[in-house]
Amino acid sequence: MGCATKNPKVIAIALGSLQRLISMKAVPQSTAPTIVGIMGDSLSQGVDIQLKVLQALLSLLTNYTDVHDELLGDALLLCFRLQESRIAVVSSTAAATLRQLVMFVFDKVVEADNKYGSGVIVSEASNTELPNGSVVPLHPSAKDAFFVFQDLCLLANSEKARFLKLHALPKTFGLELIESVLTNYHALFRQRPELLMLLRHNLCPLLLKSLSDKPLFPLTLRSTRVVYLLLKQFSAELETEAEVFLMFLIRVVSGDLDSSAGESSGNRPTWMRVLALEILRGICSDAALLRSIWDHYDAHAESGSKVFTSLITAMSRLATEKPALLGVSSQMAGVGITAHAAETNTASAAAYGLEVAGRVASAATAHVSNAVGLMGSDVGLSLGGSSMRLQCIDQLDKADSPIIPESYVYLLALQCLVSISEGMAAYTLPLYTSLSSYRQRGTGDPSPTAPGSLDLNALADTEQHKAQLKTVAAMVERGWPGLLSALSFLLSTNLSDDLFAETLGAYQNVMIVSGALNLITPRDTFLTSLTKFAIPPGVVSSVDAYAEPASSSSKSASVSDALGFSNLSGGPTATPGLSERNLACLKSIVHTASYLSGSLGAKWFDILEVLQNADYVITLRGTKGSTAAKRATMLAPSASAQRQIGRAPSVAGTPTLGGTAESASNIARHPLLTDLDIDTVQSGISRLLDGTRSLDDRAFKDFVAALCRLSREMIGMQAARSPSMTWVESMDDLGSPTVSSSPMSPSLLGASVKSGRRVSGIGMPKAAKAGDYCISKLGQVALQNIHRLLYRDTDIAWDEVTSHLLSVLRDQSTPSTLRVQAAGVLDEILVIVPRNVTTAGALQGDIQQRMFEVLSQQMFLNDTNQAIGLEIRQMALETLRKILQSSAHSLVVGWETIFAMLESACQPLQPDPPTTNPSTPLRGKGLSISTGSPRLPYSVIPPTRSTTALVRSAFQSLTLVCDTLDSLSPDQLQLCIRTLGQFGRQQDTNIALTAAESLMWGVSDSIQANRKDAEKEPVYSALWTSLLLELRGLCADARQEVRFGAIQTMFRTLQLYGATLSLQTWDDCVWNVMLPLLDSLTVSVKEAAAVNAGIEPPSAVSLRENSRTQWGDSKTLALQSISKVLQDFLVSKIMYLETFVQAWDRFVSHITDSTLHDARSISTAALRCLDQGLKATSSTGMNLQGITAGAWERVWEACNVMGDAVKKQSRTPRLGDEDAALGGPLPFTQESLLALVEVIASVYSLSGRGWNLERLARVMQILKAIMTYQSSHDYRPDIDSLTPVQNAVISAIQSMQFDITGAPSILLFDIAEYMTLAFLAAFDFEEPPLSGQTPEKPRPTKHVSYIALSKMCMPLLAGLFSKYKDVTEIYADGTVESMFSSYAIPMKLKYDAPAPSKFGSDQPLWKTATSSFLVVVNTSSNTIDTIGDAISEENLVGFWRQMLDVYRGALLADCSFIESFPIEEQVKEEDFDRSLIRSLQADVVPRVATSRVPDDIIIQLGRTLKISSRLLELDGVANLEDAESGESSESDGKRSVEFAYWDTSTADTLVGTTTTGTPLPRERFSYWCFDLLFLLCSDTVQDHVESRKRIAALILPNLLDRCHSVLASFVADVKLRGSSPLPRVQEEELIYVLRKMLELQLWPGSLWAAFSSSPTVHAKQQPGSEPSLRGHTLVADAIRRSSKAHLYHVYSVLCDIASSSSYHPTVWAEDPKKGVVELNSRQLARQALREIGKEMGVEI
Repeated sequence: MGCATKNPKVIAIALGSLQRLISMKAVPQSTAPTIVGIMGDSLSQGVDIQLKVLQALLSLLTNYTDVHDELLGDALLLCFRLQESRIAVVSSTAAATLRQLVMFVFDKVVEADNKYGSGVIVSEASNTELPNGSVVPLHPSAKDAFFVFQDLCLLANSEKARFLKLHALPKTFGLELIESVLTNYHALFRQRPELLMLLRHNLCPLLLKSLSDKPLFPLTLRSTRVVYLLLKQFSAELETEAEVFLMFLIRVVSGDLDSSAGESSGNRPTWMRVLALEILRGICSDAALLRSIWDHYDAHAESGSKVFTSLITAMSRLATEKPALLGVSSQMAGVGITAHAAETNTASAAAYGLEVAGRVASAATAHVSNAVGLMGSDVGLSLGGSSMRLQCIDQLDKADSPIIPESYVYLLALQCLVSISEGMAAYTLPLYTSLSSYRQRGTGDPSPTAPGSLDLNALADTEQHKAQLKTVAAMVERGWPGLLSALSFLLSTNLSDDLFAETLGAYQNVMIVSGALNLITPRDTFLTSLTKFAIPPGVVSSVDAYAEPASSSSKSASVSDALGFSNLSGGPTATPGLSERNLACLKSIVHTASYLSGSLGAKWFDILEVLQNADYVITLRGTKGSTAAKRATMLAPSASAQRQIGRAPSVAGTPTLGGTAESASNIARHPLLTDLDIDTVQSGISRLLDGTRSLDDRAFKDFVAALCRLSREMIGMQAARSPSMTWVESMDDLGSPTVSSSPMSPSLLGASVKSGRRVSGIGMPKAAKAGDYCISKLGQVALQNIHRLLYRDTDIAWDEVTSHLLSVLRDQSTPSTLRVQAAGVLDEILVIVPRNVTTAGALQGDIQQRMFEVLSQQMFLNDTNQAIGLEIRQMALETLRKILQSSAHSLVVGWETIFAMLESACQPLQPDPPTTNPSTPLRGKGLSISTGSPRLPYSVIPPTRSTTALVRSAFQSLTLVCDTLDSLSPDQLQLCIRTLGQFGRQQDTNIALTAAESLMWGVSDSIQANRKDAEKEPVYSALWTSLLLELRGLCADARQEVRFGAIQTMFRTLQLYGATLSLQTWDDCVWNVMLPLLDSLTVSVKEAAAVNAGIEPPSAVSLRENSRTQWGDSKTLALQSISKVLQDFLVSKIMYLETFVQAWDRFVSHITDSTLHDARSISTAALRCLDQGLKATSSTGMNLQGITAGAWERVWEACNVMGDAVKKQSRTPRLGDEDAALGGPLPFTQESLLALVEVIASVYSLSGRGWNLERLARVMQILKAIMTYQSSHDYRPDIDSLTPVQNAVISAIQSMQFDITGAPSILLFDIAEYMTLAFLAAFDFEEPPLSGQTPEKPRPTKHVSYIALSKMCMPLLAGLFSKYKDVTEIYADGTVESMFSSYAIPMKLKYDAPAPSKFGSDQPLWKTATSSFLVVVNTSSNTIDTIGDAISEENLVGFWRQMLDVYRGALLADCSFIESFPIEEQVKEEDFDRSLIRSLQADVVPRVATSRVPDDIIIQLGRTLKISSRLLELDGVANLEDAESGESSESDGKRSVEFAYWDTSTADTLVGTTTTGTPLPRERFSYWCFDLLFLLCSDTVQDHVESRKRIAALILPNLLDRCHSVLASFVADVKLRGSSPLPRVQEEELIYVLRKMLELQLWPGSLWAAFSSSPTVHAKQQPGSEPSLRGHTLVADAIRRSSKAHLYHVYSVLCDIASSSSYHPTVWAEDPKKGVVELNSRQLARQALREIGKEMGVEI
C-alpha cells in the first residue's frame, strides 16, 4: 500500500520496512511475486527508491532460496534494467547486486549438489533441453544456473535471451559476469555436463568470434581473460577448443594469423599481442598446465598442432625479433678486450651455431655511433623501463588501450621463457632428488655418492611420477633448441640485473633438468653455450696481449671507458678481465657441474677447461698489483640497480602473470648476482672440486680421465715444438725413461696448436706458462680422494694419476716448469699415502710397494737437461724425507729401495736404473743393492752436477733412517753403514761431518745394544768392526769439521767403553792412537804454518792462515779429548802400563813443544790437558808413589822451561803478529798464561811442600813475568775486577807457604811491586783484527790499567806485613822501605790517581793506600821499638826517612780538585786526611826522636807541617816564611831540608800588599797541621819527654818562621791598607797565631837549643850563661831559656801590632773558661807584651 501511494518518501519508508521484514523472514514466501511486482512498479521513482529496490531485492533472493524459474528471472530482470541506468551510482550498484545474485544462483547449485549429489535426481527436478538437443533432468537450482549462464552467453553474443526476458546486454558486462562465474565455480562446471556443454556450444564460439572480429580493446580484453580461465581450468575438458585458443594466441604473438579466418595479420594492434603474451605468461607459469598441453597436443605424433613446440618457437622468434631494440650488454664480452678479441667472440659464437647470439656479439665490433645506439639508456630491458605499472589485461576500466612500452612484449617473452624453465625445474628436481639412488662407496669413505642421471625407462611402472617425468623429458628434448636460441640471445642483450639473473636462472634450470633426465645433447649444448658467456675468448686473448698503460687516458678516452667502448677503438685501457655477469655465468656453470657431478661423464672435459681458463684470467692476471685494486679492475661496472621480477595479482583468483617496478623495488638482489667477488667464485670452484669425494667410482674415473686429457692437451700446446712428446697410459709403461715411441695424437696436438683451445681460445703461448692448472687440480683431487686411490682398483684412479704425472715429469720436451709442477703434485700425493694406510698385512705392504715404486721412477730419472733432472730428483728425495719423517716406524717393505735411492744421490746416475739383485729380496721394482760390494777408498768424492745438489737432500732422509735403526736387520744395517761411508766422503762438509760423527755414533749405540744378546754377538761384532774401519778412515780427512767429528766419535767411544778395555788394549790406544794422533796433528800444524813471507800473494797467505787455524783447532780438540781420557783412566789404567814413564815423558815433551811453538789456542789446550793429568795423579795410591813423584818432577822441569820463555818475552818490547810472521816467537795469550799459572799451582799443590828458597824464588819470578806480560792481545778489563790471569797469580801466591828464611821478603817485595803497576806499568794495546778486517785498517786500542790488582794488593800487603812484621830481615833488606815507596805513589798522586772503578763506587786508590799505609805504620812503629837494636842504623834511618817522605807527600799533595766537591764531601775528605795527623802524633812523634835518627829527618817533619799549615796564597807576592828561610815557593811542594835561622832585618824590608790573595783548599786541615806544629813545640804532652824536647828544639824554628810571617805580613799590609779590612782568612789566621803564641808553653831552653849549634844535645840540657854577658844580652839569654821565649823572638812585630792605630781585626772565638769572647789583634799583642814583661819580671 505504501508503495502504491506514488509518494517517494512513503515509498522509500515502505521499501525500507519491507527490506527489514524480508531479512527477518516475516513476509510469507507466497508474497514474493507480489513483492517483485511492486518493486518493478517502483523503478520509475528516484535514485533513492531504486537503491532501496536493489537492497530489498537482494535481501529477498538471499533469504528465500526457493525463488526459481520465472520469478527469479523477473528479479534478475529488475537488476539488469537498473544496471542500464544512466545514473552511475545506480548502474554500478545494480551491477554489483547482479553479480551477487548470479553468484548466489550458482551457490544454490553447489549447496544442492552437496546435499543431494550432482548425479541424484530429486523430485523437484524437471527435464531441460540442452544445446545439443538432449534432455536431462535438473533440480530447480541447477536449472536456474543453467538458464542464467546460457542467457549470459547468448546476450554476450548479441542473441536473444531465453530465460531473463532481456533483449540486450552490454557484451563487456556479460563477459565480466561470465568471468566471475568461471573464476568462482570452475569446479562446479567440471562436475556438471550441462554446464560444460554450455562452455563448448555457447561460450567458446562466442569467444572465438569476439577475438576474430575487429579488435576492440574492452571487448578483447575481457574475452582474453575468459579464454585464460578456460585454458587454465578446462583445458582437459575442452581439449579441441583449448587447442584452438592456444594456437590463436601463439599466432597473435608470432604475428602469423591464419588468413583463411578473414583477418589481416598486419592489422592486429600491439595491445592484442600484449594481451596474448600476458595470457601465455600465465599459462607458462603453470608447469602442470604445460605438461598437460604437451600430453594433449605434442605427445602424439599424429597430432596436427604442436602447441608447446609452437609456443617455444614463437617465443624464440619474438625474443630475437628486434636486436637493436634490446641492445648489447656491455659486460658479456668481458672487460678491457681489444677489437680483435671482440671479433674472436663473434667467430667463436658462430662456430657453435648460435647465429642469433653471434649477431648480437657482432654488434660489439660495430661502428661507435651504432654501438652508442645499442647501448644507450633507451635500449634494453628492465622492469623500470619496459614493464607497465598495471599489466594490460588487468586494466578493465580503460575504454582504449593504455600506452605500452615498445619493449614490453620482449619482457613478456622473457618472462614466459623463464617461467617454462622454472616450471620444469620445480617439478623435476625434487623428484630427481628423491628418486636418485644413493650408494655407499665401501672401504675408505662411507659418505653417499653424488647421484647420476635418472633412467626413466628403469623406473617401475608403478611409479606415479614416471609418466610426468617422461613428459618433461620430451618437452626438453623438443624445446631445447628454441630455448637455447632465445635465452642465449637474451643473455647477450642489455638486460637489467634482475632480468639477467632470471634469464641466467632459466639457462641453469634447463641445464640441470636436462642432466637430471639424462638428456645429454641439450645439457652439453647449454653448457657449451654458457661457457662462451662465462669466459669470452676475447678476454683470454686480451689477457695475453695486455700491457699496463704508460699514462692516464685523456678525457675522451675516459668517456669511452665509461661507455664500455675502449675495446672498440684499438686497444684496452683497463685491465682485461671478467665482468660481473661473466662471473655470474661462471658461477652458474659451477653450480650446474656440482649438481650434475655424478652424471657429467666426458663433459667434465669442457667444464674443467672453462674452470682452467677462468683461473687463468682471474688468478694469473689478478696477481699484479694489490688484491683490492685487481678485484676492482676484474669486475665491470654493474648495470643500473634493478631488482628481481615482481608478481602482481591478475584476473581475480588467478596466479601471478606479470610484475611492476614498484613491486620489485624492495626485493633483495637475485642470488645468482650475489657473492660475485673473485674470492667467492674461486671458493665455489674449490667446493666443486671438493665434491669429487662424493662421486662414485665410475664418475670419479671419468673426472680424472677428463682432467688428465685436458692436461695433456694443454701441455701439448706448450710442447708443440717437440712433436716427439710421449705419454704413458699405465704404470706398466714405466720400465724405462722413454716409454712410448708414438707421438701425441695429431688430432689433439695439431688442432690445439693450430687453432687453440676450442672453448678457451688460447692459442700457442709465446712462452711456457708458470704451471698447469689441471696438474694442480689433479693433485688437489687426488689428495681429497686418497682413500679411493689406495683401496680401490688401481685402474680407477691410481694408474691414471701417477702415470700421467710421471709422463709429464719424465718427458724432456715438456716445459721445465710443468715437469717440476708434475713432480711436486706427485710428491704431495705420495707423502700422504703412508699416513692413510689404516690396515696392516698384505694390503699395507702392497700400498707401500706401489708408493716406493712410483717414487723410485721419479728418483731414477736420467735427463739430458741436468738442471731439471736434478730438481726433480731433489723433489723425490724431499718426498722420501717426509715419508720417513711421518711414517718410518710403520714401513714393512722398501728399506732396500730407500738405501738404493740414497746411494744413487751420491753417484752419477747410470743410463738405466739399477736392476733388482736376485740375491736380495726387494719389494721395489728397478732397484739394486749389493751388501757385499767392496769398500770404497777413504777419499772425498769429487762433486758432480748430479751429486752436489742431491747429497744434501738425500742426507736428510738418511738421518731419519738412522732414527729407526731398531727396525733394520743386520743386512740392512750393513747397507746403512755403507751408505754412511758414502756420505762421509762427500764434498759437503756438513754432511760428511754429521755422517762421521752423529749418525755413526747412533749406529754404534744400536750395534752395542744388540751385542748384549749372545746369539747375535758375532754378527754385530762384525758390524762394529766395519764401523770402526769407517771411522778410522775419516779421522785423517783433510777437512777440519770431518776431523772434528771423527776425533770426537773416537774418544767418546774410548770414554764410554774404556773401563772394559784390557791393559794391552790401552797400551795400543796410547801408542797407536793418541800419541800418533798428536804427532800427525803437530806435523800438519807446522806444515800449515810454514812461512813464505814476501813470496806468497795476500790471498795465499790468507788461505794458509785459515788452514793453520783449522789444523790448530783439530789439535786443540784432540788435546781436550785426551785430557778427558786422562781424567777418567790415567790412574786406573794408563799408569799401570809398563811404558808409562816413556809415554808420560813423550806426552809432557809434546805439551812443552806445543806451548812454545804452536798457536796460543793450542798451547792453552795443551797446558790444560797437562793440568788435567796432574790433577788426576792426586788420587794415586802408595804403590804408584814413585812413579807419581817422577811425573811431577817432569812437569816442573817443563814449567821451568816454559817460564823462561815467558820471562824472556816479558823483558822484550811488545811482540806483534808481524814478529810471529817473521819466524819469531808467538806472543802468549792471557788464556795460555792462565793455563800455565794453573799448571804451576797444581805442581806446587802436589809437590811444593819440599821446595827450597831457590825454587820458590823461581816460581815467583815466573809468576811476576806472567803478571807483567805485555804482548798479549786478549786482555780483559781490569778496573773493577781482576783479570783471570791476575786472579790466578794472586791465588797461587796465597796458596804458597813462605815460612823459610828469605821467603817473606820475596813475597812482600813482589806484592808491593804489583801494587805500583797501576801507576808505573799501565799500557795500551791494539786489539787483534776482526774477521774480514784488513791489517792496514787501524785497530781499536784498549788499556791495561792494573787498577783492580792495585786495589787488592794494598790491603793484602798490609795483612802480609802484619803476618811477617817480626821477621828482622824484611827491615834489613829494604823490603819495608819498598813497601812505603809503593804506598807513597797513590798517596802523593791523590786526586790525580786513576779512577778506582768504571762501573762501581769503590774507594779512591789514595784512600785505600792511606788506610793500608797507616796500618803498616802502626804495626812497624810498634815493632821497631822492639827489634830496633837488631836493625842497622842505616836501615833504621832509611825506614824513618821513607816513612816521613810518605807523610810529606800525603800532606803536601795537590788538593785543589777538592774545591769542585760539595761542602759535605769536602768535609769528609778533610776528616779522612786527619788520620794522617793523628798517626803522626800517635805513632811517629813518640818514636822518631831516638838518638839514631838524624836531625834533618825531624827538621824535615817540621818543615812539612809548616808548609801544610799555610792558609793563603798571595798572588805575585813572595811568602814571608820562604823569604825568611831563604827559599821560594815551589809548586811541587818540595822544600830543602836545611833550616836558616830568622833574620829580623826581613821584617823591615817586607813590603805589604793590597791583594786579597787566594785561600788554599782544606782550611780546617791547615789549622790541624798548625795545631800539631804548636803541639810538637809545647810541653803539653809529658810522655817520652827526652824525645819530645828534641823534637821541639828541631821543629821550633819552623814554628817561629810560620808565626812571624803571619804577624809581619799583617803589619806590612796594614801600612798600605790603612783602615781597609783584610781578607777573612788573614784576619782569622792573625788572631789564631796570637792566641796560640799566648797559650804556648815551651820546654825550658827549647828556643835556646833550637838556635844553638847542636839542638839535639842542648835540648836535654843547656849550658849555663856565659859570664861575659852583661846587660841586655844577659837578659836576652835568660829569656831565650824561658817557656815564653817565642814571644820575645817576635817582640818587635808585637809592638807594631800593639801600637798600630789604623785597623785591628776582631774575631769572636770560644774560650774554654769564658765561653764566646771577642778577640782583638791589638789586645792580644798587648797581652803578649805583658807576658814578655812578666817573664822579664816587669809588670805592665
